[in-house]
Formats: sequence, structure tokens, C-alpha cells
Amino acid sequence: MENMNLLEVHDLKVHFPVRQGLFGGVRGYVKAVDGVSLSIGAGETVGLVGESGCGKTTLGRAVIRLIEPSAGSVRFEGEEITRFSGAELRSRRRHFQMIFQDPYGSLNPRMTVGDIIGEALDIHRLAPEPEARRKRIEELLSQVGLDPAHFSRYPHEFSGGQRQRIGIARAIAVQPKLIVCDEPVSALDVSVQAQVINLLQDLQTQLKVAYLFVAHDLAVVEHISTRILVMYLGRIVEHGPSTELIADPRHPYTQALISAVPEVDPASKRQRIFLGGDVPSPIHPPSGCPFHPRCPVAESRCRREVPQLREIKPGCFAACHLAR
Repeated sequence: MENMNLLEVHDLKVHFPVRQGLFGGVRGYVKAVDGVSLSIGAGETVGLVGESGCGKTTLGRAVIRLIEPSAGSVRFEGEEITRFSGAELRSRRRHFQMIFQDPYGSLNPRMTVGDIIGEALDIHRLAPEPEARRKRIEELLSQVGLDPAHFSRYPHEFSGGQRQRIGIARAIAVQPKLIVCDEPVSALDVSVQAQVINLLQDLQTQLKVAYLFVAHDLAVVEHISTRILVMYLGRIVEHGPSTELIADPRHPYTQALISAVPEVDPASKRQRIFLGGDVPSPIHPPSGCPFHPRCPVAESRCRREVPQLREIKPGCFAACHLAR
């Protein structure tokens, strides 16, 4: 058990049916997640990056059963959680939580901050006495940098950054072992983003919690993650340790993403790589390598054969026929 990863995902698929009309039959499937495997160790932060629409959020929600997988395996602490339902699943939900992207839409405007955070405590019966419940909620507010005296306020009385702190307090209330962070800073001002990232890092140190950090900003992901997974059209196309992947990307898609990150040094010689076209439809993905219609170095083989993830150098994997 000591060497076991906290989360093990193998060949996970999430395919949404596309129907012909309101009552028509299925005419195809949106392959939002198409055979993804990953692992997260206890207390580790794994970054998941890619363009909008590549399946990052769907993957994050599927691994904690907010979306039902179509196929594949999700093992949490050695248990296959895709087999659980009802009370069995509820009893384990406290161990994996989520921080949502939208700090405005993810909080119920009719509930006070105390009730929003306390709802999880009530569901899992972690503070049955009213006095203990209030004390725990006030501790959580203080832990995320908010005034405990604001216990009875409503979400509209807070700024976007403060609302996201409330969402974080709600996620850590049940002392989870894994939190899926779904672009938790993308809707915030840049100065507030840094504060929230620092808060997440501090909480990780205190609580020993693991993060699956979903984002499209590689600079943010590099800062917080120990490993990075790059996703394109429902598949992982490259993954490896953060510093190595950023310094020496092997997949053309990863190279293009990194080239788009603004440079602090004006004398930097980094060449910008521009990708043509848009991300293909997940209903009708291209044959062969899914990236080949936009790839600047694609060959005829790329149009025919699907590349498999292979180890390019120790600990670094890429799904590209040309990667060396």
C-alpha cells in the first residue's frame, strides 16, 4: 500500500451520444475523453493542460464521478470507484473534492457562506453539534484568508477572489485527499490569481492533499505542478516532470503551447509557433494522429497511423511518430 498511487486511471473514456432530433436514434458520439491513463501520488500536484474543448474538464469530473465514464478504470486508494453507487459512493466522496472554475456560478446565491461551507459537514456528519459546526466553519474561513465574522454573509457581498476562497474552504471542509482544481484562477484578475495559487500551495503543505490542476495557462501549471500532462482532442499527447517538459518539449503541440507563453526577457529568442485551423470535431476526429491536420511537421505516416505514448527519455512520454 505504501507504493500505491492515490489515484490510478487506466484507459478512461467519456463518450457522449449525439442524437438525431429530439427522439431520434444515436448518430454518433462526442469522444470527449478517449482512452486516458494517469496517476497521482499522495500530496502530489499533477497539471493538465490543453486548449479549450480538448476534454480537460470532462476528464477531471469523470475521475471523481461527477460525470459517469463510458469505459475504463478509476482506482482511488486501490478501490475501483466506478463500481460504487449510492451510499458506497457517498461515503467515499469526502476523500475527493472539486474547486470549480466559475466563482460566481458555483456558489448558491440563496445560501449564506456558513451554510455553503457547512453543507458538506452536514452531509458527512463531521460536526453534528451546532456549536462545533460553527466553530469549524469559522476555522475554515480563517484558513483561506477570510474574516470568520462574515459567516452570515451571502456570495454577492464578496469579490471574485473571495468567492473562490469560499469554494476552496468548501472543498477542504471534509479533509479530502484529492482535489480536482478546474481552472480555479482563470476567471480572476492576474494579481488575485497569484494569491489563490499561493493559498493552494500553502494548504497542500498543511493538509498533504493532492491536486489534479486543470488549466490552459502553462505558466501557472509549471509553477504549481510536479508533473504535467498535455491533452489534445481527448487524449494525452505528452507528459513528464514539469521542468523537463517545459525546457525540452518533444511533441509539436506542446512546443506550440510553450511558444505562446509570454517571455519576461525581451531579448529572448524563442520562436513563436502558429498553429493553423481549429481543433477538429471530437465527433469526427481525423484519421491517424489527431494533431496531424494542424501539425507543421506532419508526414504521410501521421495521417495513417495513430501514435502511441512512448518513453522518449526517462520519465518523459510523447505520442508522436517523429519525437526523438
